[in-house]
Amino acid sequence: MLVSDFHYDLPEELIAQHPPATRGASRMLTLSRTSGSFADHLFTELPQLLSPGDLLVLNNSRVLPARLYATRAGLHTQHNSPQPYGLIEVLLTEHLASPEGHNDWRALVRPAKKVQPGETLHFAATPGETPLLHATVLSADDFGERTLRFAPAPDFITTVERIGHMPLPPYIHRDKHQADTPEDRQRYQTVYSQQSGSAAAPTAGLHFTPEILSALTARGVELAYITLHVGLGTFQPVRVADTREIHLHSEPYTLSAETALAINNAHRANRRIIAVGTTTTRTLEHLARTFESTHGSLSPTNPLALAPHSGSTSLFLSPAPDGDNNFKLVRGLLTNFHLPESTLLMLVSAFAGREAVLRAYAHAVAARYRFFSYGDCMLIT
Repeated sequence: MLVSDFHYDLPEELIAQHPPATRGASRMLTLSRTSGSFADHLFTELPQLLSPGDLLVLNNSRVLPARLYATRAGLHTQHNSPQPYGLIEVLLTEHLASPEGHNDWRALVRPAKKVQPGETLHFAATPGETPLLHATVLSADDFGERTLRFAPAPDFITTVERIGHMPLPPYIHRDKHQADTPEDRQRYQTVYSQQSGSAAAPTAGLHFTPEILSALTARGVELAYITLHVGLGTFQPVRVADTREIHLHSEPYTLSAETALAINNAHRANRRIIAVGTTTTRTLEHLARTFESTHGSLSPTNPLALAPHSGSTSLFLSPAPDGDNNFKLVRGLLTNFHLPESTLLMLVSAFAGREAVLRAYAHAVAARYRFFSYGDCMLIT
């Protein structure tokens, strides 16, 4: 299929610039995979729309405030504004396995042409202060991607948490003197986040509150958590015309013993497994495909038997030309509305059918739903 097959028109004013005033006060469009019918709901209705025995799997990755600003060696910013005009913007996207204990990171850098291998970057809390972190550029790749090696520093992650900014997507605009706000620090993070490492929020989880999680448990819905750290693939636009040429960056995940058992039990009992977000969906489907590659096709006589482990996935899910979109584990999906021609929209289309999804999106536009990271959501079952 062509990337352009996943285009839709979206008025710019429907792109949510801030979360709703109250977490959880979002609208939710429901879509049936079998009939293609859709209906308008509120997110607070989610417990009533799920069934006792459903397994809801959520991604508990925590967003690292990974947008940093640096000066190049020997250069100094000429601005005293909190907005770092003239500085180098560095977005940490993945912590790399490094030899000899080095602290190496993959990053997106801009303006990239100024930052070449051998360059030294200095990171301070605000322009003009004493730098707290230092990094050398090891290599340069296309589209602004760089590999950085940070000098040894005590409590590196704590320092990043202190001087970094939330990595808001480029379609969320802030005042020119701000990279993010105190609101973003709280709301661009799920209430159940635990494992720090993502360069973007698993946004379908932003709607949940402790009260809604408790209501789901009271309803008899089982909750389980995986960790997938969102990385570079979220930020890189699709640059090919044919979906067969799309290759995603790998992203690391961890499957705990408790969640492995919950998924195994739900699958063996034929209970619905519902993924919260595309990150969770990709992880679950990767787990199923990896299992089948070793143990054969899943069946009542060959049930799922996942073991706890860590790994990585670059799985790309898109509608197949023959219409065979056989999701192995996921039978329901809670997801936000995604950008036109994005790999996330392709995943949702693979799950529910491209035409049905685009019809639902057209309704969401007409009904003035709020789109993207801080926007409303869909429940597909």
